[in-house]
Amino acid sequence: MTKIAILGANGRLGRVVAKAFVGAGFDVRAVTRTGKLPAGLKGATAIAGDALDREALIRATQGVDIIFNGLNPIYTDWGKCLPMAENVMAACHANGALHLFPGTVYNYGSPMPAVITEDTPFHPTTEKGRIRCAMEALFRSEADAGRVRTIVLRAGDFFGGTGSGSWFDLIVAAKIAKGIYTAPGPADLVHEWAYLPDFAVGFVALVKNLDKLGSYEALNFPGHAVTDLEIKAAAEKAVGRPLKTTSMPWWVLRAGSPFVAMWREIVSMSYLRFEPHRLASTRLEGIIGEIPAYAARPRCRRGPGGHRHRNGRNFGQDRLNAPPGAARHQILPISTSIKTTTSTTPRMPDGP
Repeated sequence: MTKIAILGANGRLGRVVAKAFVGAGFDVRAVTRTGKLPAGLKGATAIAGDALDREALIRATQGVDIIFNGLNPIYTDWGKCLPMAENVMAACHANGALHLFPGTVYNYGSPMPAVITEDTPFHPTTEKGRIRCAMEALFRSEADAGRVRTIVLRAGDFFGGTGSGSWFDLIVAAKIAKGIYTAPGPADLVHEWAYLPDFAVGFVALVKNLDKLGSYEALNFPGHAVTDLEIKAAAEKAVGRPLKTTSMPWWVLRAGSPFVAMWREIVSMSYLRFEPHRLASTRLEGIIGEIPAYAARPRCRRGPGGHRHRNGRNFGQDRLNAPPGAARHQILPISTSIKTTTSTTPRMPDGP
């Protein structure tokens, strides 16, 4: 049985990915600092390991075939990202393990390309973007040197899964129970989202098709490129009543950012909420077959209420066509997230 270590198994992404690999019949090791098995993760083995301690991480991953790197420090701790990435490379090399990594759109900076493909060049304009580019450069150099094979799967903002910490549950859906939908940016602007269970299935599918992949691959995961108008319409169907729309109070965060480190970090990435972007892939479907999220994409000329998108494209216009009747499925991931979301105090909106 193929052994996989999930780093960051206590995190939202790590838990979902671990569950997907358990379901696919892999021997899963859930690596956390405490060594305790995350709630709801049956079938995995809990292992203690600190990603900032190289030798401890090598021991925690001893004998595995694959290491999934789900490590994601809070925004104010991103100085730890590159040292942890170096330790993950050491653990992969020591074990001869494949490295799986969830990529982000931070690499592309501002202004954001309206359509991001695998060939779109990086142009980081924030410290977080530069850190992500440095991490991927490290992974590529290790692959080019024949030391560690890496597969990057790039996604937009997360929604779905258990726990809290994403833009979706901390901002967008935080006040749904009170009848309020919060738009982080212009309501008619296209933003890229990834439903975590779909994203996790994408990683499983790539592992099952390694013979089609090279020593270093960076692929895009086209999830749900939708507007707040469309998400709000889906949310209204999920809760069965109209919702009032309010805007995220960016002026408060900007005013307080000199004094509150987390607000400063969030504001530094605010361009993502005001510049339309979506992910497209010319390769992923040819490697794994149907992309998991495609089954949830309707073909339509206009969004709910006939709204056109701010970037001049209509949702689904140049996506792959979904099967007849698939439009009703688009509501399902968002409905699930809306119905399981509870309001909490924002700590950090997370993405890949």
